[in-house]
Amino acid sequence: MDHDIFHLHRGDAPLLVSIPHNGTRVPEAIAARLTPEARQVPDTDWHVERLYAFARELGASILVPVHSRYVIDLNRSEGDTSLYPGQNTTGLCPVRRFDGGPVYLPGQEPTPDEIAARVETWWRPYHDALAGELQRLHAAHGRAVLWEAHSIRGTLPWLFDGRLPDLNLGTANGASCSATLQGRLDAVLAAQHDYDVAVNGRFKGGHITRHYGRPQAGVDAVQLEISQRCYMDEATFEWDAARAARLQPLLRGLLSAALHP
Repeated sequence: MDHDIFHLHRGDAPLLVSIPHNGTRVPEAIAARLTPEARQVPDTDWHVERLYAFARELGASILVPVHSRYVIDLNRSEGDTSLYPGQNTTGLCPVRRFDGGPVYLPGQEPTPDEIAARVETWWRPYHDALAGELQRLHAAHGRAVLWEAHSIRGTLPWLFDGRLPDLNLGTANGASCSATLQGRLDAVLAAQHDYDVAVNGRFKGGHITRHYGRPQAGVDAVQLEISQRCYMDEATFEWDAARAARLQPLLRGLLSAALHP
């Protein structure tokens, strides 16, 4: 399904891959108010749709937005509740970049009314599509798995100390997925020796993982935050085919484990 707000590929397996920060479009009326640095949308989850393209072969549905997180962050609640109280973070309509610099020119930040309008224009259609696809998959299979696919620069002092691990699995401390699925994913990660891993560390899962994960109702949700050095050049934002090819078999193994009945 092609849409000016998102693209949805409908698969036939009980798996939905959501990639809420892959979009790069910024409407001109908003872009004109951004700093020169922010107009380059540096905090994009670059190339994640490409990284997970193989998921179609597994029968997965894939949901990808068109617009940048600077327009609205689809992985925040519409009430903009902080996901990590007491820590630096960005909000529903971010005014700070991941490096701590401003997103907007002075005095050009969005007002509460504008934020509410952006929720209706861009946030709600994506979440309606996400909820609807999970409902369709659950009705067809009696269960559904939501895989939240993310990436981020591996060193961002404004957000976290030191170097972020290569792979950061989040399940809201086990609340967003079944213990059985958590165990299968942990086993896949433990069996590999190429990447360092954190489970429910700095990234425990964003709003989407925490809100939609209802294992008791047959809907598991998992977030994987990948350090971008694993598949691209963080300085230039360029795709690195060799690094990506090394990582993708492990991602395939994780999604296959998620699909296991």
